Amino acid sequence: MSFLRGFGVTFHKLFEKRVTTKYPAEKRPKPERFHGRHVLGRYPDGMEKCIGCELCAGVCPAKCIYVRGADNPPDSPVAPGERYGYVYEINYLRCIHCDLCVEACPTEAITESKLFEFSFTSRSDAIYTKDELLVDDDGRPRQMPWEDWREGDDRHTSAWMRATSPSGSAAWEGRAAWSPELGYGLRPAELGQAAEGPGQAAGEVRESSGETGSSHSTPTSALGAPEDFDPESHEN
Repeated sequence: MSFLRGFGVTFHKLFEKRVTTKYPAEKRPKPERFHGRHVLGRYPDGMEKCIGCELCAGVCPAKCIYVRGADNPPDSPVAPGERYGYVYEINYLRCIHCDLCVEACPTEAITESKLFEFSFTSRSDAIYTKDELLVDDDGRPRQMPWEDWREGDDRHTSAWMRATSPSGSAAWEGRAAWSPELGYGLRPAELGQAAEGPGQAAGEVRESSGETGSSHSTPTSALGAPEDFDPESHEN
């Protein structure tokens, strides 16, 4: 009679609430720190963040990144500093989305969006060039015909990189330690963290197109201690 019990379980499940979703029309929400397709960022004044240092290519365990730097044109520099990323390619047939390239980048040039669904029809489509990775004039990732972008996939690129930590002292929590981006300004900290600023509540998302200026360096609030920070009271 055990087979009757099995049929009973099956019949009972017919009337339970479905736990599956109608994919691809419906999709599960993606975590804030989700690792997806890469993007190359730009500063609010339009300059590229990539300086062609090739650290991302060196740290990549899958050897899927190819970078070549070049000297900046004196009259019309592409990026701040002496060099910029002349060639930048990512082979997504090899990429494992470990995000080590994002962690190694000294200028926060390369980050990852939430897009993870590719439908390549040729091998060449899987090798993204700099033109495809670089954000447009609004700071948004360029969308290829074979990509399935959904609402919000580009809003919190590599959120873990913008996480704040007290580093042994609560006085450091909520201090922005990242640079502004084209189209977004100074992105807020992760949800639940304090992103201090005039007229901005903790955790409030602020989207702008450069209201924080066009500085190419880390905000001074991230480099210096808070005004009420007492080093002697934190020695122990």
